[in-house]
Amino acid sequence: MQTFYSHGKLLLTAEYVVLDGARALALPTKFGQTLTVEIIDEAKLAWQSIDSEGRIWFEDEFTFLNGEITIPHTICNDVSKRLIEILNAAKTLNPDFLKGEKGYTVSSKLEFPNDWGLGSSSTLLNNIAQWANIDAFALSNATFGGSGYDIACAQNDSAIVYQIENSKPLIESISFNKEFQDQLFFVHLNRKQNSRDSINMYRDNKTNTKVIIQKINSITSKLIASDSIITFNALIEEHERLIGEITNQTPIKKRLFNDFKNQIKSLGGWNGDFVLATGEKEYIDSYFASKGYTTIVSFKDMIL
Repeated sequence: MQTFYSHGKLLLTAEYVVLDGARALALPTKFGQTLTVEIIDEAKLAWQSIDSEGRIWFEDEFTFLNGEITIPHTICNDVSKRLIEILNAAKTLNPDFLKGEKGYTVSSKLEFPNDWGLGSSSTLLNNIAQWANIDAFALSNATFGGSGYDIACAQNDSAIVYQIENSKPLIESISFNKEFQDQLFFVHLNRKQNSRDSINMYRDNKTNTKVIIQKINSITSKLIASDSIITFNALIEEHERLIGEITNQTPIKKRLFNDFKNQIKSLGGWNGDFVLATGEKEYIDSYFASKGYTTIVSFKDMIL
């Protein structure tokens, strides 16, 4: 039996503009996904996906035919189609993957709810890449696309600065342990944001990219060095303004939480998944509960 593991992700700075070379501060999470693989004698692939509550939310069987993964039945749902695409892309990158007379039972187990947006796809891709002994960034480019920061988080145990330079990922491990981290909370917005939709929206609306990327890079560096919550708040407020300007969007605080007394920052694609909120725990809990948002995770409980 083989077991593979990948960490989830949150993007603290440079959402969207990371695609155009900005320096992004990204945070691997304590929640991730495990892939367990066992060899069987029958030449098939029996797959189960299990959610964070231990429930099977997807299962199917696949066969190997003429060097490709197929389904031995006529009905093929979207999850099966996507999984076939990933597995066949992995075989293209490593023709010896899933080759031979043996088969496999595979179990993929999430540690976080499917709708949290912590990287159910990226953790799966990185696990499959480990199993297939291929480059996870190449597999991501061949399937889901995106900047690749989520793959970098899947592979790292600490905060990272991530940048694309000459189409290659540059990854720098850093320390991001702040004395004020007990005032940092992640609040779920009760909806999941589609990353591909966010990327398309950015590409359709972006303006003045070069100047804003320079400013975002400066904010990333200053956030890493910040030593007070006052400085931190000022930096994320400016970051929200700049990303709103480049994407023609209204920052989430102004749009939904205008009476919040501290700061709120979107993480990754705007309008879904988690946001970062700053302040004392009692205020955070009561304020967001009054607005109908009850999934609140502390920095300590979320981030490696």
